[in-house]
Amino acid sequence: VYAPLVMPEVITGLSLLLLFVALNVDRGFWTVVIAHTTLTMCFVTVIVQSRLIGFDRSLEEAAMDLGCPPFKTFMTITLPLIAPAIAAGWMLAFSLSLDDLVIASFTTGPGATTLPIRIYSEVRLGVKPEINAICTIMIAVVALGTIVSSLITKRGASQRERAALGAQV
Repeated sequence: VYAPLVMPEVITGLSLLLLFVALNVDRGFWTVVIAHTTLTMCFVTVIVQSRLIGFDRSLEEAAMDLGCPPFKTFMTITLPLIAPAIAAGWMLAFSLSLDDLVIASFTTGPGATTLPIRIYSEVRLGVKPEINAICTIMIAVVALGTIVSSLITKRGASQRERAALGAQV
């Protein structure tokens, strides 16, 4: 699980390429998906595992003692408590996958071009306005997401503060 954390991307990309060639798999969209999943799964695992270390198991046990089935316990108790770690892992995996050029260049085939490969090939030949527009849109989406997240966090903090003040009165 932890191998992609310490292994250089060139080695990972080359070994996945050799695996796909040995299995006689046509390289394309699905090989890129498998490669990026392999690369990013260890990062997500580390983040979620760190959340589970501090997880209070007595909450699950209390729910099951009160007659809640295991699946419903997971959906109503465990999943909401580890959801921030899952979201953080997803965001990290998405950004790593979006940034990855090396593994994508080894595992992509004809007809499947990822954005980093396209940008790299455009930079060598001269950047077109479309690439600048895509990068500007990506920056705007990230900035908007950061602002919305900050506003939601501030709103939640102010609501908790008002609730605490109301409880004291």
